[in-house]
Parts: sequence; structure tokens; C-alpha cells
Amino acid sequence: MLIHPDFDPIAVSLGPLAIRWYGLMYLAAFVAFVVLCRMRAAQRPESGWNARMIDDVLFFGVLGVILGGRLGYVVFYKPAHFLANPAEIPMLWQGGMSFHGGFLGVLLAMLLYARSRRLQFWSVMDFIAPAVPIGLALGRLGNFINGELWGRASSLPWAMVFPQAGDGIARHPSQLYQMALEGFLLFFVLWRYAARPRPAGAVAGLFLAGYGVCRFVVEFAREPDAYLGLLSLGLSMGQWLSLPMIVGGIWLMRWAYGQPASAASPPDRSTPSGPPGGRRARRSGR
Repeated sequence: MLIHPDFDPIAVSLGPLAIRWYGLMYLAAFVAFVVLCRMRAAQRPESGWNARMIDDVLFFGVLGVILGGRLGYVVFYKPAHFLANPAEIPMLWQGGMSFHGGFLGVLLAMLLYARSRRLQFWSVMDFIAPAVPIGLALGRLGNFINGELWGRASSLPWAMVFPQAGDGIARHPSQLYQMALEGFLLFFVLWRYAARPRPAGAVAGLFLAGYGVCRFVVEFAREPDAYLGLLSLGLSMGQWLSLPMIVGGIWLMRWAYGQPASAASPPDRSTPSGPPGGRRARRSGR
């Protein structure tokens, strides 16, 4: 049985200013995103992406992650609490972010970015998707350092006691499982898959399905939120939120590979025959 090191969540203190490990993980994730996107642009010069475009997409993405992640936590996990205490919603320093909310926020942010730059939405999503998992891995490392989001009770040799849980029970270090699956494994699969030209939407679809499967599986080892517990069919909130990602990702890949060859790999600039989410689909949707 192992014992969590119980790290100090504050990495650096400069007078009244306290820099937390979790904040540093977010910063490292954004830096990794830029580095990997620049590698992607060099790997696929025909995509037309450059350093300025990557910096711009990062700005939009950061807004989507922070706003969407916080609002997702408010809506998905503690709606009653925040309805009674709305002044706490912007208090990010108290913790509480949702990946699924952040994902929805990034989708909206990327849609706004694509429209403002006259780019195809799925071309943007396909380009950034392989650069995302390393950031997810760093976020889970931050969870582990904080000793939060621990796993269920376990008797495995690597089970760990988290002092923050206050019960002395050995548990799965589920944060490390998530770092390995949602982070490193998903990155390896996506990076290899995206190294060759793929139909528009296929890389994004693989990210959706891949993350959904990884998260769904690891939730069996993660302790459900105490204020929610397990929901219908014995599944956690994280699993229920991951199921639409799995279904949507599989559908998107099937759609991508079902397009005519001429539409399978469209240029980054928007055209009237773009994929769903583009201008043509939006008009017909109404």
C-alpha cells in the first residue's frame, strides 16, 4: 500500500501571491498545445496553418476551456448549490472545473474562430485535436498533486491512501490512470492517425470517441462525486457525459469516410460544400 505524498498545492509563494501547481499545469498545457500545433503545421505544410493562426486559436481555446469548464461544473455537477449561491460561480480559485463543459466551450470557441477567419470548422478541429491530449494529461497530473478526484477502494499493490480523503482507505490512483489513457495513449493514437491526410472530421471524430471510451473505462476505478454518487444503471456522471461523445465520435468518423473523395479532404478555407457545422449545413438546418 502506498501513501500519497500530500504535496503542498502551492508551488511558489511570492508575498501575498500564491502560484498553485494546478495553475502551473494549465499553463504547461497551453504551452504544450502551441508547441505541438507548430509541429503539426510543420508536419502538414499543405494545411496552411502558421504561428499567428495557432496563437489566435489558443486564445479562443483558453476562453472556451475556462468559461465552458466552469459553467459545465456548475450545470452538470452542482446546479442547486450554485443556484442558491450564484456569487460563487466566478470563484475559480475554489476549484471546480468540468472537462465535458470545457469541451463544449472549446467547440463553441472554435466555431467562432472558424467563422471569424473564414475557415472550415472541421478543418480547425482536425488540426488541433492531436495537440489536446497532452494538456489533458497535465491536468490530471495537477489533480494527483492536489490529491483530489481519487479512485475507489482497491487492494492492488499500487493502491494509494489519500490523506485528503480522511478515511485511510487504499484507493486506485485514478488520476494517473486518466493521465495515461486520456493523455498519453490518446495522444499517441491521434498523432499517428493524423500524420497522414484523413477525411474532414475524421481526426476530430477519433478524438471524440477515443476520449469518451478512455473516460468511460477509467470511471469504473474513480470514486463518484460524494454529492452525486452513482446514477442510473450504476454509472457515474462522467460516464453518462462520455456516452454522447462515443456515439458522436463514431457517427462523425462514419460520416467523414462516407463523403465523396472530392469532399473528403477539403481545403481549410470555407466552401459552400463544407461538412456539417459549415454554412451550407447551418442554413439547411433551419
